[in-house]
Amino acid sequence: MMSETTKPGFLPGFGMGIRLLGRGFRLWVTSPRLMVIGAIPGLVTLVIIVAAAVVLALNLETISTFLTPFADGWDAVYRTGIRLLVMVALAGAGLLIFVYSYTAITLLIGQPFFEKISERVEQSLGGVPQEVEAPLLASIARGIGESLRVLLITLVIGLGLFVLGFIPLVGTVLAWILGAITGGWFLALELSTPAFERRGLSLKQRRAALGARRSTTLGFGVAVFLLFLVPFGALVTMPAAVAGATLLARRSLGETDRLPAQPVARGPQP
Repeated sequence: MMSETTKPGFLPGFGMGIRLLGRGFRLWVTSPRLMVIGAIPGLVTLVIIVAAAVVLALNLETISTFLTPFADGWDAVYRTGIRLLVMVALAGAGLLIFVYSYTAITLLIGQPFFEKISERVEQSLGGVPQEVEAPLLASIARGIGESLRVLLITLVIGLGLFVLGFIPLVGTVLAWILGAITGGWFLALELSTPAFERRGLSLKQRRAALGARRSTTLGFGVAVFLLFLVPFGALVTMPAAVAGATLLARRSLGETDRLPAQPVARGPQP
């Protein structure tokens, strides 16, 4: 049997990441009240993100026309074609940014709720060795700073995907695939923050830990990313993703992510 410290192959590791998210979903059965409370911050954020997405969708054609003034004198077929490509590229890049922004804002708003979910998972696995108690204000300030830093990186990547989307057919497909992979990585990084902070680890240390289990991290993150694309899927997935990310953090640090075996009941001894 594979040990906790042995690195699996890419596909087994990717599958393990998906299973960790699945185990996070089990909390909906074992702790439904806690999970419902954890979904409330996501509902608030969803209203904001949906409003922003609607504004972008309604103005895609206008933005596309603004970005392609050089095509005004082109034949109608070519002008429409290039502007359609711009619209698709904008939608792809915007999707990545919206999904990450949803996660970052929801984690910020719902920090106390998600901390509780993460702690519940940790306690069920025996707690945290050498837990670091960070002051609340300092933790919030650091969380905001790190979220802004990662958001900036996401914006840069989104711009790259926007440019990639200009390549007909292949570029659009590649942009969506790379968007899911990139978005998945950053989602895993952000969602695992409470567990890593509990151990006093910096952003650089968190990246290194998750990078050591890259396939598992991507399996978890991509699964979350895709579920976030399902209408209202983010509401149901967010609390479960926080629980799953706690398991991911423990696995990446070589800690157990399995519940301790229950002792087998024995009858009276002679």
